[in-house]
Amino acid sequence: MVRGWRTGLTCGAALLLAGTGLAQPPADAPAATAARRDFGRVSFDRHSIILDGKPLVIWSSEFHYYRLPSPSLWRDILQKMKASGFNTVALYFAWGYHSPAPGVYDFSGVRDVDLLLKMAKEEGLYVITRAGPYVNAELSRGGYPGWLVRQNARARTDAPEYLAAADEWLTRINKIIARHQYSDGGGMVILHQIENELLLTNAEQQRYMRHLYDRARADGITVPIFHNDIGRNGRWVPASSPVEGTIKGPSDLYAFDGYPGGSCDVFARPTNGGAAPDWGLYGPGGAKGGASASPDTPGFAAEFGGGWFDYWGSNGTYPCTAIQRGKRYQRVFYGTNLANALTIQSFYMGFGGTSWGWQPAPVVYTSYDYGAAIDEARNLRPKALELKQLGQFVQSFTSLARMDKGPEIKTSSDKVRIRHNVNAETGAHLLFVAHDPSNARSDDAFSFDLETRDGRYRLPQAGTLRLNGFDAKLLIASHDLGAHRLVYSTSELQTQLKGADGDIALLYGRKGEDGETVLRFESAPLVEILEGAAEHAFDPASGDLRLNYRHDGLIRLRVSGGGRPPLMLLIGEEDVAARFWRQDTAGGAILARGPALLRTAALSRGQLSLTGDTREAADLEIWGPRVGRVQLNGRTIGGERTADGHWRSEKPLPEALKIPLPTLLEWRVAAGSPEAQPGFDDSSWLQIGKAGTAATIRPPTGQPAMDMSAHGFHNGDVWYRGRFEGGPDARKIALHYGGGGTGMLQLWLDGRFVGQHELPTGMARPLTHGVAEFTLPPEAQVAGPHVLAVMVRNNGHNWDLEADDAHKEPRGLISVSLSSQSGPSFAVPIAWRIQGNKGGEAIADTVRGPMNNGGQFGERMGWHLPGFADNGWARARLPATQVPPGTTWYRTSFDLGVPKGHDASIGLTIGNPETPRSAVSYRALIFVNGWNMGQFIAHAGPQRTFIVPTGILNPNGRNTLAIAVTSDGASGNGLEQVQLVDLGSVRGGVPMSLVASPAFKPE
Repeated sequence: MVRGWRTGLTCGAALLLAGTGLAQPPADAPAATAARRDFGRVSFDRHSIILDGKPLVIWSSEFHYYRLPSPSLWRDILQKMKASGFNTVALYFAWGYHSPAPGVYDFSGVRDVDLLLKMAKEEGLYVITRAGPYVNAELSRGGYPGWLVRQNARARTDAPEYLAAADEWLTRINKIIARHQYSDGGGMVILHQIENELLLTNAEQQRYMRHLYDRARADGITVPIFHNDIGRNGRWVPASSPVEGTIKGPSDLYAFDGYPGGSCDVFARPTNGGAAPDWGLYGPGGAKGGASASPDTPGFAAEFGGGWFDYWGSNGTYPCTAIQRGKRYQRVFYGTNLANALTIQSFYMGFGGTSWGWQPAPVVYTSYDYGAAIDEARNLRPKALELKQLGQFVQSFTSLARMDKGPEIKTSSDKVRIRHNVNAETGAHLLFVAHDPSNARSDDAFSFDLETRDGRYRLPQAGTLRLNGFDAKLLIASHDLGAHRLVYSTSELQTQLKGADGDIALLYGRKGEDGETVLRFESAPLVEILEGAAEHAFDPASGDLRLNYRHDGLIRLRVSGGGRPPLMLLIGEEDVAARFWRQDTAGGAILARGPALLRTAALSRGQLSLTGDTREAADLEIWGPRVGRVQLNGRTIGGERTADGHWRSEKPLPEALKIPLPTLLEWRVAAGSPEAQPGFDDSSWLQIGKAGTAATIRPPTGQPAMDMSAHGFHNGDVWYRGRFEGGPDARKIALHYGGGGTGMLQLWLDGRFVGQHELPTGMARPLTHGVAEFTLPPEAQVAGPHVLAVMVRNNGHNWDLEADDAHKEPRGLISVSLSSQSGPSFAVPIAWRIQGNKGGEAIADTVRGPMNNGGQFGERMGWHLPGFADNGWARARLPATQVPPGTTWYRTSFDLGVPKGHDASIGLTIGNPETPRSAVSYRALIFVNGWNMGQFIAHAGPQRTFIVPTGILNPNGRNTLAIAVTSDGASGNGLEQVQLVDLGSVRGGVPMSLVASPAFKPE
């Protein structure tokens, strides 16, 4: 996705319009040819992707498996995406998530991407794979493994050492992906990305990109390959592009990302965004094809803003972002893209999830909710229902895949603009109606003239057509609704399907607005109004049946005769229509209303088997093929076929039961920083002095490399112990350290706490390293041996967005200097030892993986694991008003009993959920059944609630909770109240398997 915190790039309209200065063909140049390129069953021309000879609009959203460590729930997300109207899912693959050490790779358990790709096929979703090696994605090191930080070779170039490491990853991940390609019939992968947002395009990068392309082909990738440009800037376009001023490279398609439309400020208030950009037919040079940088390939937005990330110290912008980039934004901005013939769109994110463990880059905290359509707790936000309407329209109005600019249409209002497209093959028209500019919010009535193969009309013929507020409409004309000709409609088409007795179409409009639909017949048909109100008139001269109505509730019309089979029209106000779910079966598509979610459907011999979720009691209604028996989640639902031909349940579906949650009252507590004591045995720790470093910030001449990665520790906390001889000049100490976003350092001398230093919070572009300066206690001036103990919290390595090795900025200590009161440092040697996570790159916990643990004593001793015997620890209750400086561990256990047949999303809340930050100051690492589910920073915020996915959490049994609290020991700076919370429960869900959570084993 587009990033800007290091580079000074903006994430709004200014950045995203940067590509519009590309050299364009003259406006009167001949139209681009529709040459087709074939990759087996996958092809494309300038209009769209073509699968098995059928042009297709790709409607996709992003999902990160590594942000949901419960493989059973991957299916939950995929089903929700499919039910929400998507036909494709985009997947990043994170190198560092799979590799703790060179040559060591794990694709099992929560890393089983082969299983993920199989699930996508089972759920009927096409797949766009994005394998890196660099992905960014707000991941520490941009997804690179920790061990890559030790390389002197510059990343994202053709440096041999780096290419050898990249090949080590790519040969493994590419071969998994290759087994699941649509082109070979084995799976659903239709497009493959090499690299991501590579800004540099010099000779090193050209050779590097060629290597990645050739590597993918050598590893069996046969589908079209692309790179994701950071903004529409014309980098890495196919060599065949005729556009001057673009940067050519090894790619088959040109793709870019875009995040227009405003965002939310630090106070979680929406900002005013710009108008939707025309990146295609209606932009500069747009008549040449779907994307002006590459007119011979489809318009391709590989990432389009479906939300935005949030950072330490904000007021919590995700709910605001969900609204800012939610309903209406989607219709205006995604609709503008459709009108501009961007026939491949993928929204970032569809489901953001949780950056559990030490995955977050410095700019983000644990939650990666992103304001996405599916929230972090796996609930469908209201914006998901609008996405469903748009997605169902995309899949029903198949003419979208081959649209070109039609004749200009002027409206009666200068405040309303229509982008008019025509499919030359089918004769269908798209009329995208938006304000001019599209971010205007006035209420405007308008009319316009439309000429199609069906005639010339002034729309509307009756009533009023209006555009009220920030909104847009996707209207169509000259479209076939099965066996029926839709001449035009001022309502929007959601979906169409074949019923038992004829055709069915679902239309909708804004509540209270007039609607008009015209259908073509050979003779006067019979119109039956089964529900609601509508007027109708037939013109025998033209064969037009005109229906006029007001969008209010649900109107049901049955039209029969007139030389055509029956047609059932369902015309709803927008929110009513949004509650309809469509599922395709081998026996035909079905349309359902009632459940909160309809996941799957199977029809065989009149029996319809459904799976889905219910929250509130509601009737179940089914339209489509004739059905007899209906089951939902294996339970037979009584019902019957109504007079108008649809099926209705006898009684409402049952509501979800309330989930009982225990209160967390009894805790055990133990001190967790023994490393601070002078007598602590550190003889097994690594000595500092001989290791080299590839860090971008080097220690002063004469000082050893101290950074944690130089010694094989890459994630989380790291401890240092240094011995020196005291003297009168040992009065001040300066410790240069890298801590990532909101990182921190604690210092002890001879077991006495000296102080704590924190990097600034509340910054979208955080400072990631700094200098901690302390005045040492008088004991340091006493001759004889002394021990310094230093703990550094590493909140993530930087990205490498600009291919400048920024991910190699050091973490942990960089250098240390002692000085007298007057200032100059003195050459008293300090003998240092270092300890991070247990085993370093040879991680001790291979199941939970390299991102789960840092170097806290309790982590190294297994205090976070289930089965650890804490019965010798002291008893405690929360809140804790007084704690010692350093880290204190709390443990408790609890039982859950989620009712059978229910899916509960459960989380933990610390402190007052109504405030983004606490008055007290401390940090807490949260471990559930041994899994690090995130970090809470009380005084920084904004996150107080932490999602624990089912599978990690045992919904029907015992669970262990351990919290490592790090504090400066000041009064009140201790752990606040902790409670379990129900973040969304339904009757339904997917079949669940518990994630392997190895218990404590004494060594």
